[in-house]
Amino acid sequence: MTTNTKQFFWSTIQKNLLLFMMLLFFVACTKKEVLTTAVFKTNSGWGYTIAYKEKVLIKQSVIPVISDNKSFETESDALKVADLVKQKLKQNLSPTVTKNDLILLKIKF
Repeated sequence: MTTNTKQFFWSTIQKNLLLFMMLLFFVACTKKEVLTTAVFKTNSGWGYTIAYKEKVLIKQSVIPVISDNKSFETESDALKVADLVKQKLKQNLSPTVTKNDLILLKIKF
């Protein structure tokens, strides 16, 4: 092989390798969310589910912590609590919800 051919060959390999490394880096950095939240309509209001890789872990149709079996009044309220529980799970904390959590999130109960 001539020097120009070798140089062209190595130059092409380096460009392809760089492109491959950038693609690999991009794929590694785009992390798919494994915990997902969803809200659903109940007979008396709203509830939420939290799933891990499409398997439902928590299905909450009533407001936790209060003595009444009462659903969330709004879809937004259910989503706020679902997001709080999801964040706790991500931080390896207990997913329990306290009355103080409900007050801080301004959930009507």
